[in-house]
Amino acid sequence: MKVGCIGLGDIARKAYLPVLGGLPGVELHLQTRTPATLAEVADGLHLPAEQRHTDLDALLAQNLDAAFVHAPTAVHPEIVTRLLEAGVPTYVDKPPRLRTRRIRAAGTARGGAGRVARGRLQPAPRPGYAQCLDHPRELILMQKNRIGLPEEPRAMILDDFIHIVDTLRFLVPGPVEDVTVRARTQDGLLHHLVLQLSGDGFTALGVMNRLSGSVEEILEVSGQDTKRQVLNLAEVVDHKGQPTVRRRGDWVPVARQRGIEQVVLAFLDAVRAGKVLSARDALATHELCERVVREVAERSAAA
Repeated sequence: MKVGCIGLGDIARKAYLPVLGGLPGVELHLQTRTPATLAEVADGLHLPAEQRHTDLDALLAQNLDAAFVHAPTAVHPEIVTRLLEAGVPTYVDKPPRLRTRRIRAAGTARGGAGRVARGRLQPAPRPGYAQCLDHPRELILMQKNRIGLPEEPRAMILDDFIHIVDTLRFLVPGPVEDVTVRARTQDGLLHHLVLQLSGDGFTALGVMNRLSGSVEEILEVSGQDTKRQVLNLAEVVDHKGQPTVRRRGDWVPVARQRGIEQVVLAFLDAVRAGKVLSARDALATHELCERVVREVAERSAAA
């Protein structure tokens, strides 16, 4: 099975390539426009010259069976469109944020041969979060905070806050009836952002503070006088009177802890089986993020 990886940044090197590079029966092809990066990564994986590519045309000439796109988000549409037009099943770790209609058209231009998928496969991208599905979820609170990283709103929302949006959508126990956005911007940079989703019997809050003084990711779900926390994806704490802590094993790979291994295997299994994976759920997350971008811009203009 020939599998391409396009873009060799941190997410590819830390999460996806350790999985793809160790799968039996997978012939891995790498593509990046930076020769030094290509040589460094390919040497580490002991890949021969014919599996190293500096342009997309050369990669597509290999008749790929599947591709993973980890290039900068802004160039996703161009790359994904090329792959789908070539009939290559494609995985993207974020919903493509621009020219969505063009991507959809490319996905159907060859009789459904091209298909695009992303992380909303079962099992869920983050196993600790999937464990919250069996817990009462009257109140959901997710925080993802950073130190000294205020950023232009669209970039922050589409590249980082989107993971909060996707997780809240994954966990809400019913249809969302109301969406509320609160934000603080200064000098064109987004400092913090709060998204509230509510429906019949539940409220979900997503919080990101880029000047928080701490690097952390915390998820809490509570209801019926019980609470479950997931701390930095590594610990699950159940509260019912006294807290009970479950920690990940010391030898659990990061890619498995974060659900990368599971979702890669699920995607490749779907490709082998000829199963078409819908991008509708990814687009719903993207559309909600676009709404957040608009509301942040409107509030900033009115301030």
